[in-house]
Amino acid sequence: MARLGRPKAELVVTDVERSELMRLTKRARVNRDLAFRAKLILACDAEPSNTTVAQRLRTTNQTIGKWRRRFIESRLDGLYDEPRVGGPRSISDEEVEAIIVQTLETTPKGQTHWSTRKMAKKAGISHAMVGRIWRTFGLKPHVSRSFKMSPDPQFVAKVRDVVGLYMNPPSNAAVFSFDEKSQIQALERAQPILPMDIGQPERQTHNYIRNGTLDLFAALNVSTGEVIARCKQRHRAKDFLVFLREVEEQVDPRLQIHVVLDNLSAHKTPAVRQWLLRHPRVEFHFTPTYSSWLNLVERFFGLLTEQALKRGSHTSIPQLCAAILAYVEAHNENGKPFKWTKTADAILEKMRRFGLRTQQVHTNDF
Repeated sequence: MARLGRPKAELVVTDVERSELMRLTKRARVNRDLAFRAKLILACDAEPSNTTVAQRLRTTNQTIGKWRRRFIESRLDGLYDEPRVGGPRSISDEEVEAIIVQTLETTPKGQTHWSTRKMAKKAGISHAMVGRIWRTFGLKPHVSRSFKMSPDPQFVAKVRDVVGLYMNPPSNAAVFSFDEKSQIQALERAQPILPMDIGQPERQTHNYIRNGTLDLFAALNVSTGEVIARCKQRHRAKDFLVFLREVEEQVDPRLQIHVVLDNLSAHKTPAVRQWLLRHPRVEFHFTPTYSSWLNLVERFFGLLTEQALKRGSHTSIPQLCAAILAYVEAHNENGKPFKWTKTADAILEKMRRFGLRTQQVHTNDF
């Protein structure tokens, strides 16, 4: 049977070119596009099928065909971006690479990170040019974010258990994501809040008066998005049991109840374990240690803080409680369930890559 379509040009990579392509793939932190193109050509050299290479590199057949053709026509030079219209560049690729490498791998003497002006002084260019380079490559030396790796020995099993409940809940069962939002402060602004006006945002004083705290117990029904919430003065084990009884009473007695919750000591007391034995239809699923991001009700707490608490002014605990319950009521009337999209395998693979990168960084330091 005759082959349809244009014949595909044969791709042959010499030993010298292969060495240069391998070098380019290791500069992914400097020029991701060029590193990807080099990886693409090496994959095409090992595998003649464009479709197979596209699937492996998670790209399209058109992209594979484009860079395969440009490499055959212009060899290594074909992998670089073509000159663009406009005035000539005032800084070379080598100078851009040097600035990026210094930003990633060095720091100013006695300091923790570069600023645009310090880097500009060192590189001999304007700070605006440094800012453009950093924005182009997504570098933000002034930004630092926190993280916490879970040391839980059952991390993998717990992730699969909890994510499985979110994405494939058991039939004839209700799945709840539960947590306490503790120490919510009733903050009263020292002066009245000035409302928003045309050309003027809402304004409030930076100082406030503390009028006490309360704890919020919340159980999010994963399938419906409905939240069962109660305000408490404390979050002891007996308060937790009272809330559990209220949740159970609101669930059809024919359904099993699966509760996703964290490892707070109040959730594991003898009284709680005895209650579970007397109520076999309720089953606990604990998240891994230091993994509150796996508890879906935390997303609801974030919305509550942003939309009802952050800009509020409450003169008393009852007023704060009323504001919280009013928000919960509005959420249950108009809200939708939160959809969990990342599979357990994807989460574990991301954690694996993060762990390997962390290990590599610390190995290089020594």
